[in-house]
Amino acid sequence: MTGWPTAPAIYEIGTWPWLAGLSRRYGRPVTLGDVPGEVWDDVAAPGVDAVWLMGVWERSPAGLAVARQNAPLQRAFRSALPDLAGADIVGSPYCVRRYRADDALGGPTGLAAARAELNRRGLKLILDYVPNHVAPDHPATVDHPNWFIQGAEADLAADPTGWFEAAGRILAFGRDPYFPPWPDVAQLNAFDPGLREATVATLAWIGDQCDGVRCDMAMLVTNDIFAGTWGRYAGDVPADEFWPPIIERVRATHPGLVLIAEAYWDTEWTLQRQGFDFCYDKRLYDRLVHEDASSVRKHLIADRDYQNGLLRFVENHDEPRAAATMPGGRSRAAALAVATLPGGTLWHDGQFEGRRTHLPVFLGRYPDEPADPDLRSFHRRLLAVAAGVRRGEWQLLDTRGWPDNPTHRDVLAWSWHLGATRHLVVVNYGDTQAQARVALPWPGLAGRSWELTDLLDGRVFDRDGDELATEGLFVDLAPWAGHILTVEPA
Repeated sequence: MTGWPTAPAIYEIGTWPWLAGLSRRYGRPVTLGDVPGEVWDDVAAPGVDAVWLMGVWERSPAGLAVARQNAPLQRAFRSALPDLAGADIVGSPYCVRRYRADDALGGPTGLAAARAELNRRGLKLILDYVPNHVAPDHPATVDHPNWFIQGAEADLAADPTGWFEAAGRILAFGRDPYFPPWPDVAQLNAFDPGLREATVATLAWIGDQCDGVRCDMAMLVTNDIFAGTWGRYAGDVPADEFWPPIIERVRATHPGLVLIAEAYWDTEWTLQRQGFDFCYDKRLYDRLVHEDASSVRKHLIADRDYQNGLLRFVENHDEPRAAATMPGGRSRAAALAVATLPGGTLWHDGQFEGRRTHLPVFLGRYPDEPADPDLRSFHRRLLAVAAGVRRGEWQLLDTRGWPDNPTHRDVLAWSWHLGATRHLVVVNYGDTQAQARVALPWPGLAGRSWELTDLLDGRVFDRDGDELATEGLFVDLAPWAGHILTVEPA
């Protein structure tokens, strides 16, 4: 991770709709090569370390045709964009025709210019790689059919939604083991030696153009999952796992390239051990959205080394918008939590402004939605504050209450400590008022007074050190409210 912070804050931008919005704002076509400097300045907000330009690669005409004919997709498109026009459907960014920046977005020259603008502002650039599948009209379907899962005419006849014909071969549509096949992508064979060689070359090629790579559905190509998904069609299971030798070779030429795994099904630790710097923390996301503080607390007792390699989020392009699914202050409490925990943090374009429409990745235009300036101010302040907090030793803290007041169970608390600098994070992750005593981990509190300053709103609390040392810090928090406190001698 040469040149990267240990706990980066990453800002995801859906490249096509973002550029379309800029084009409307400036009254001219805007590509990656000519984004106004003031826009890059705004993207490079204090606390942001990297930008993930999602969906820059050349999209597939064949995939676009599928998207325009697929009835369920069309319904999803019109739900997100009631005034949908034909030009709004641009195809899936994960139906990759070639790993070359799409000319509609500015091409390779535009992508290089965007990277230079980000790097000039101290930000890293992250791009996508899809190891599991490519577009059905990808040149390799003709030139290298052995890279793909192949079947026979009988397979196509028995399951026409799972197979298709390409240049006289029967190839499988891409899928994961729990859902029907995706009708716009061809399934690569992760067990094929030629495909593994091609993966090294492709990742190195992408690494020439960015500072980090987010690998889509990275767990699908691990040996156990791939064999379980494709069985005899995949052939013999190789002696080596897919990722470790590939990552080792890519790092030999790109030692500073950060690799991020989109990971599900509790495969995070496996993929960390196989070489990924960060893995999606989908388990924490599900607990923050659907469960309570005790569930979140249980997740946070994991070893620090494991947590350092997790990427926390409240939103991304695959999940519903937080403003729509986490009402009543819950989204702010979740944001405060993920921003101040160990590991990386992923933020999504539109999250700060409170966008509510989840845009299918096939679409190239966002609907018009009013921005929430207060929510934007909160997130911008949170990012800047969190950047100065997540340093040194992190510790999950105990909270306790009283026999007639169990609301302390809704209170989450942790601390950061580096040298003489102490920070305390306390969050009421519940929809009722909560009181608790938070056990502080630092020696030497007794015998003096302490000043606790909330970095989010500037409030200052004076506390007696003897009480802090023996009873802990008393907190009384409104629903979904929280503090990020510095703890200093008065």
